[in-house]
Amino acid sequence: MRITQASIGLVLILAVAGCARGDREVDLRQLTSADGTPDEFSVLPSKPLQSPDNFNNLPTPNPGGRNLVDQNPRADAVASLGGRPSALEGDGVPGGDAALVRHAARGGVPGNIRETVAQEDEEFRQRRGRFQKLRIFVKNKYNSVYERQTLDSSRTNQAYRRVGVPTPSSPPTNSRR
Repeated sequence: MRITQASIGLVLILAVAGCARGDREVDLRQLTSADGTPDEFSVLPSKPLQSPDNFNNLPTPNPGGRNLVDQNPRADAVASLGGRPSALEGDGVPGGDAALVRHAARGGVPGNIRETVAQEDEEFRQRRGRFQKLRIFVKNKYNSVYERQTLDSSRTNQAYRRVGVPTPSSPPTNSRR
């Protein structure tokens, strides 16, 4: 009798846990508030609205693009210090980085690299996080899922030092590993 009640309880708990996530995407980081209160960081103050000089020559709408009243703290800081905020909106590669970009692109650069990487990462998260929908307690699983892809900086630093490559000083090793 006792075993059947325990097994029924376990089945009910798993059923509730299985229904909790629904059809949402597998997300590894839990950034939402559990208490249902509004998120004060989602509201961004904007600059006051301005009317354009000429209503006949308005720019075409750009969904997802920048708006004239969007906050731009870097450009605001440059302007308040007497600089030109337009200098921040560089098109292309800065002169100091041109040689690095040329060397990195010597074998060719695919035009859809962002879409390819996003798709591969989505497939990886689906494979590694397939049991994320069946959880009872909310837990941040990001670090454990991507653990194999994390660079151990201390071990890499020591490997470079062994072969004689000069490396900068590094923080002490983490004793919890």
